Amino acid sequence: MEIRALFFYFLIFIIPYFLTKQLLRRYKNLPPSPSYCLPVIGHLHLFKKPIHQAFADLADRYGPVLFMRFGSRPVVLVSSPSDAEECFTRNDLVFANRPRLLAGKHLGYNYTTLMWASYGDHWRNLRRIASAELLSSHRLHMFYSIRVEEVRSLVGRLVRASESKEFGTGDMKMMFFELTLNVMMRMITGKRYYGEKSEEFEEAVRFKEIIRETFQLSGATDMADFVPVLKWLGVSRTEKKLVILQEKRDRFMQNLIEEHRTTRRLSMSEATSKTMIDVLLSRQEAETEYYTDGVIRGMIQVMLTAGTDTSASTMEWALSLLLNNPEALAKVQAEIDARTGQNRLIEESDLAKLPYLQAVVTETLRMYPPAPLIPPHESSEECTVGGFRVPRGTMLLVNIWAIQNDPKLWAEPRKFMPERFQGLGMEGNLGLVMSPFGAGRRGCPGEALAVRMVGLALGTLIQCFDWKRVGEEMVDMSGGTGLIMPKAQPLIAKYRPRKTVSRLISQCCD
Repeated sequence: MEIRALFFYFLIFIIPYFLTKQLLRRYKNLPPSPSYCLPVIGHLHLFKKPIHQAFADLADRYGPVLFMRFGSRPVVLVSSPSDAEECFTRNDLVFANRPRLLAGKHLGYNYTTLMWASYGDHWRNLRRIASAELLSSHRLHMFYSIRVEEVRSLVGRLVRASESKEFGTGDMKMMFFELTLNVMMRMITGKRYYGEKSEEFEEAVRFKEIIRETFQLSGATDMADFVPVLKWLGVSRTEKKLVILQEKRDRFMQNLIEEHRTTRRLSMSEATSKTMIDVLLSRQEAETEYYTDGVIRGMIQVMLTAGTDTSASTMEWALSLLLNNPEALAKVQAEIDARTGQNRLIEESDLAKLPYLQAVVTETLRMYPPAPLIPPHESSEECTVGGFRVPRGTMLLVNIWAIQNDPKLWAEPRKFMPERFQGLGMEGNLGLVMSPFGAGRRGCPGEALAVRMVGLALGTLIQCFDWKRVGEEMVDMSGGTGLIMPKAQPLIAKYRPRKTVSRLISQCCD
């Protein structure tokens, strides 16, 4: 009886001891956490729009490395360059995975696309295809004529729309989107959606809507991602929308593949690999089991969504900043005139000789990075960041907007000052202090294309036109919501063809 009683008391004391020890270890040396972690939802009630600014405010209050709970999901928020660099250098392999979110399940083909796949052989193969074949320097050089033709086609459309007027008025958000979509579609499929010679208007309307929904839903916060019981109860409205959207995306991409497959079959000759789809179909013919239509569709979707709205948004922000800072606009125009003369239009090879234009683009990317929060990563094992313990399975969010707009790192961060980057170049290395395209092995493979596209388009428009605001009021610089950081109000601007380059402009109207 005494032995039984001793054993009973032993259990009473030893079980709580081990449970307490386990709990203490679980929470030992975690990063600081904001107050008011509520049952079930955790810190989700702290979500305010714009989310990157809300997170920056939390970092100012609690520190550059924060531990939070989004429902049942542990999250670490990083808002300093040194800690971000630690994540993507020493811990780069640990944070090479993506969290399992609904967007990745439905838009990422069950987490198998370049964007959403877990780190491993499949992801490495997709990354190699994207970096070495689809977006290599050689491939970008092959597609150079497409970028030039589309930029000059935009110039021609603007000129024609302003005929018989002192100043034309343009919806630059729409113009920039049509420009980048034409470039990406021609690179990927050989099709052209906008312009005088386009015959794909209805298809363009469908795809524009798909792109809009993709960014809207990818950036939406779905509670079911963080509170699993909502998924089991079937109350996730976002998931239903994601399923419908993916069905539309799938049909659209498969039609593009079938069109190319038919063309290749009828050509009766070996593929010339002129478009990205041709490259992928050639791969499919060599490795049928791996390069399924699903893999090809996923790759096309990533390229199209990553290469359209992001570059278009950067162009819109850049021109908006220049319109609000006319002295900087005049300085860019004078630099282009001095370096290229009045006998030819600007080319991509000129960009390296236009340091102020490069500085304008870099300053725009600093103030308005395409993705204010780097797409989420997840730790595959326990590690340390900033001296704090990060448990396995923790979602990592890096607030690149907070880093690039931190007054401790940048003098007057919300003031447009291209001069701070003069002499550095658009692809200069500032480490994680300035990293608008992400970092580490999962950094954006399309950075070189985006930088070329934005520089060429912005430089050509400034060379060919005089620009001004539609009224005395400053351009509204407030940001919208979504996966990227769009302007809340589309940019409407006035422009006038420059007489000094009228002969060059006329070439774009032929």
